Parts: sequence; C-alpha cells; structure tokens
Amino acid sequence: MALSNPHLAELADAFGIATEFWDWKGRRTEITDETVIAVLAGMDVDAHDPQAAAAALTVVRERPWSRVLPPCVVTEQGAPYRVLVHVPHGDGVRLSVRLEDGAHREVPQAEHLVEPRVINDTLIGEAAFDLPTDLPLGYHRLQAVTDAGQTESTLVITPAFLGFPASMGEKRTWGYAVQLYSLTSAESWGLGDFSDLADLAIWSATQQYAGYVLVNPLHAAEPTPPLEASPYLPMSRRFVNPIYLRPEAVPEYAELDEDSRGLIWDLKVKLATALAGADLIDREPIWTTKLAALRIIFDAGMRPARRMAFNDFLRREGRGLTQFATWCALVGVHGQNFREWPTELQRPSSPEVADFAAAHHNDIVFHAWLQFQATDQLRSAQSAARNAGMKVGVMNDLAVGVSGRSAEAWTYSNLFADGVSVGAPPDHFNQTGQDWGQAPWRPDRLDELSYAPFRQMVAGVLRHSGGLRVDHIMGLFRLWWVPAGKPANQGTYVRYNHEAMVGILALEAHRAGALVVGEDLGVVEPWVRDYLRRRGILGTSIEWFERDDQGRPLAPAEWREYCLASVTTHDLPPTAGYLAGEHIRLQHSLGLLTESLDVELDQARRERSAVITGLVDRGFLDSADIEDTEEIVLAMHRFLVATPARVLCAALTDAVGDRRTQNQPGTSTEYPNWRVPLSGPDGRPLALEDLYVDERAFRLATVMNDFAAPLRPPTPGTELVD
Repeated sequence: MALSNPHLAELADAFGIATEFWDWKGRRTEITDETVIAVLAGMDVDAHDPQAAAAALTVVRERPWSRVLPPCVVTEQGAPYRVLVHVPHGDGVRLSVRLEDGAHREVPQAEHLVEPRVINDTLIGEAAFDLPTDLPLGYHRLQAVTDAGQTESTLVITPAFLGFPASMGEKRTWGYAVQLYSLTSAESWGLGDFSDLADLAIWSATQQYAGYVLVNPLHAAEPTPPLEASPYLPMSRRFVNPIYLRPEAVPEYAELDEDSRGLIWDLKVKLATALAGADLIDREPIWTTKLAALRIIFDAGMRPARRMAFNDFLRREGRGLTQFATWCALVGVHGQNFREWPTELQRPSSPEVADFAAAHHNDIVFHAWLQFQATDQLRSAQSAARNAGMKVGVMNDLAVGVSGRSAEAWTYSNLFADGVSVGAPPDHFNQTGQDWGQAPWRPDRLDELSYAPFRQMVAGVLRHSGGLRVDHIMGLFRLWWVPAGKPANQGTYVRYNHEAMVGILALEAHRAGALVVGEDLGVVEPWVRDYLRRRGILGTSIEWFERDDQGRPLAPAEWREYCLASVTTHDLPPTAGYLAGEHIRLQHSLGLLTESLDVELDQARRERSAVITGLVDRGFLDSADIEDTEEIVLAMHRFLVATPARVLCAALTDAVGDRRTQNQPGTSTEYPNWRVPLSGPDGRPLALEDLYVDERAFRLATVMNDFAAPLRPPTPGTELVD
C-alpha cells in the first residue's frame, strides 16, 4: 500500500527516498511508512507523525530560497546550465565565475519571472543566470555580489565523456584480477604485498602480454587488531592499508645498522614459523609483526632529503592525513569504536583531541609515515607495471563505503546517516538481501560540502594507479539503506546526485589519464547503464550473467563494447568451482537459499549445460571436451575474446585452476571470506614464483591474446626471456 501520509511521501521525494521499487523478479514492491520514517531520521528529519512531517516539509521547501547561491553546482562541459540566485526582492545582484587559474568570467542574467516568497519575514526574489558553455574543466567558484555583500559557492565543470585513456589507443586490452593478499611470495610476510604486486605486474606484462592488474581495494584498515578481513569494509577509502608494505623495500631499511636489521630478520623468521602450514591467511599476527618491524625502521630516522619528501607529503595531504593519523593513535589508546571513547574525544575538532595529539605526537607522525611509505611503494608498483609495457598498469578497486566506526565516520561525523547501514535488496545471488554494515553518506550533506570528501578520495586512489574499478557503481546513483534492527529486505533505496558524482569521478580520471570501470551488476535500472555509457564509463559484464530476453546466454556479438568483460568475479567461486556447483552447496550449507538444494542444483546444471552447448555450437569448445573442466574454462575465455568488449579480464584463480571462493556474500564469520590463499586445482597454496612456470596460466594467456601463437612457459631454472 502507498504511504499513509502525503507529507511523508513529499518528504521522501525531496530526500530521494524510494517509496517503491521493482525487485530482481520484476515485482513492484512498496516501502512502508516505518522504513521511510527511519531513513528520514537518519538524515536528522523528524517525520514520526503527520505534524512533524508537515513542519519538516516546510523547512525543505524554503531552504533554496534562504540561500543566495546553491552550495554546489556540477555540470558537464558545454552543457547549458541555469543558476538560480535568491536575494531580497528588489535588490541588485551580479554573478561571475572565478576560474581555477584565477581568471574571471561574467555570467549573463537571463529573463526569469517568478513570484517572490516570504522567507523568515523577508520578501525574497529569484534571479536566473545562464553559465557560459565554454568554461574549462575544473573546480571553480561562483561569486554573487549583492547589496549585502559577496557570496561564493563551488562550480565544477566535468567532462561530458571520459572514454579510454590515451595509453590504450584504439586497441583492446586484457588483464588479471587478483586479491593481492592471497598471492604470497618467498619474500613476503605471509600476505601478498606491494612488492609482490610489482612483480606480478612485470610477469603479467612481459610474459603474458597483459595490459593491467586489477587488485582488491587497498584502503586503510584498522591500525590495531582485531582486523576486518573484508577489503570492502575499510576504515578510510582515501588512505592506503600499510599491511601491504614490504619492510625491506622501505628506503630507510637499507640504512639500518646490522643489529636493527637482525631484529627485523628475527621477527620475519618467527612469523614464518608461526604461519607454516596455515590453510588461511591470518592478518593479525602478520600486521602485528610488520608493525614492529616498521617501527624499528621509523625510529632510526630519515636522511635529510627523505625528510624533505616526507614533509612535502604531509603538506600536500594536509588536514585529512593529520586527522587520520590522529584517529589511528586514538584507536591504539581507546579502542576501535570511537563512539565508545570519552565524549570529548569523539569530535576531531575538540580541545581534548588537540591535547591528545600533542601528547602522542610521535605516534601520529608514525602513522602518517606509514602512509608516506605505502603511497611510495604503491606508486613504485604502478611504475613497474608501466615500465614493463602495461597500457593501464595497476587498476585499483574503490569500495562502496566504509565501516560505521571508521576514521571517516569520526572525521566527517555529520556526513554520515545515523541508525542505518548500506546493503542490497534480495537478488538472484543472495535471495534474502544483504546488510554490508557500511555507513552511508548523506546526499544533502555531500552537496553542502561541495563533494569535497568524494573528490579527495577519488583523487587519492587515482594518484598511484592507471585505472579504477568502482564497486557497486550504482551507489553513485542510489544505495539500499537498511534501518538498524531491520532485515535487509526491509530497506529502501536513497538517491544521490549522480550527475555530480559521476561528473567528479570523470573529471578526476581525466586529470589522471585513467580508465574507469563501474561494477553495474545486480539490480540495476536500465537507464543507469545507458547513462554510464554516455559519460564514457565502462560497465561490467560477467559471462554467467549475460542473458538475452529469453534467458539464454547472450551471443558474443551482442555484448557491450564499453565494458570490462570477464567470466567470473570475486563474489563467485573461480570458474572451476562454479562449473561444479560448489557455490550452490556452499549457500545451502549456510542457509542462504530460498529454494531446496535439489532445485537449485538442477537449475545450476541446466545453466552449465546451456553454457557448454553454446560454447560447442560456436566452436569455442570441442564436443569431446565437455567434461574437461580446464578446457571449458579456456573455452569460456575464448568466448570473451569473441565479444566486442574493449577491456577483458581473467581471474588469476582461473589461470591456475583454483576452486575455492574468496567471498560468500551474505556471510561474515560463517565462511572464511577474504582469507583464502591462491591455490592450485589440488587446493594447495601457490606462491608468486609458482606462476612463473605455471602451464595453465600460459594456456589462458594464449587465449586472452586473441589466439596468438602459443606462449611457452619457461623451463624452471632458466631465464624468463621471451
């Protein structure tokens, strides 16, 4: 049934809250009053009864008229845009633009006849100004001069179309997707690190002819145990997780005395002994040990030129880094949940936080130094990738949000909605819905802050990568908000200003010369994909999910050109496991199915049969190989190569015959999500060095290189020269 209160419905519309939606089965679902009221409360809007809703609605209607300028204007370059300015009726007003480079442009006033309104006992009029369509890209300032003085707000001019970076030219490219932590080497500390990433990129480029490496989100996690295993539930998306540092690759390590290096070696040996034979990746002893080693290096100091570079890094990162490092130090003293700290420490601007910072200055500098080193090593990995010939290099993954107890939630406390979390409605893969435990940004506050947190985050991630995958890019359009205490299927969608967020994303990528891929899987409004294509943002196509109107596998020629095309994704098992239906059995064991195991397995068998039949019919698979898992995997990648997709992706797990899934959506501790090491078909972990002579990987690379002459893996012990 529709909402019972018309004021509530209008409030929901004003704040972008959906009152109905179409689910994954095409059914229209209406949202209850209770859910809408709870979501409004998360944005500090009291609508618990009709009177409160009416009062809140009055405030909403009057808000634009109570401001001279809108807080932020984001528009596409070349597109017409009319700015509405509000001043006391009869007063004069002039509008101009101060460009990034300091130049000024006058904005002409347009004819605009609107009746004035009484706002707070003052008659307010509305004037209109049409922005010039030839304004340059960038972050500019609108300046309105009225009888009362000057008012400013932000103007962002964004690219109408992003497209492919110049480094790609007109050619397609392919690369590997890897969960970096899962790929260890003989030199790493029990978990894949930035040095491993550089080596993986060099191998992928020089021996496999890949154009990029797509990694899991590398965002900052908790500074102290316990550590959240999911890279998609970070503490900050602007900063980097120093767990991926290689201590020996820190420049200051080479300058340590023999005793200090001996201490670090002892730490590494003890860690290796403790982790020997482990079936899963255990981050906590790894991070605790690395942290001790890194502290030894930090305490030894830096030579003058490195100190200058560090100081410059601090200056460029500014207040954001200082606050993040302060939060890290506070966590070390008061625990991970800042909402349980002493009240006076819950605001970063409080005098008590300043006193804490003064008393813990060295710890704060240490956490900032970790970011300096992490940024340096990640930049080195990207340089290694590009120097090895990659067209894109490292492609980072941007998580959709952060934990509710994160550094970002502490720093920008009023930016996040209270009493709700982000998730997803029921869909084909998780039929009970999902609650990701992430705190959502408030759309209204983002606008008031001129999207500064968003643009700083995107710019930070793109600073050391050649591409960006945006997880759940629908989050730039709408997010599924789940009220606290409610199941995930009792949430609703909340809309964001996608013109602003996609535009800023495109602007930052344009400046960085980067490729942008949006993960547009799941329940997606069809127009969203059309919009992303118009703006030059790639979508994501997964072979298992691409279907025509009759539910049959989509023919290769019908695939999108502007997409990253792959067989599988990190939320599915590797293809070998998927073919065996292991995801169905896993979901059944975890109670995530709404149908019986037999029904779901039968559906999976029909799906597998349809895929294999299509592969045979199109000549990608020999009929004699329909029971050969490796041949089917190779055939599915031949299918990808036959599509027009400009960017192809192969999971590293598929390259080595792995079967274990990294993540089972809808679970937390029920399955060892994000802790599974890269393994071979026999389930035994593989090291980075094993890839160098892995014949499966070379066979898959041959397919991905468009049926080129077979690549031959080098003989163990020989030089890796083509």
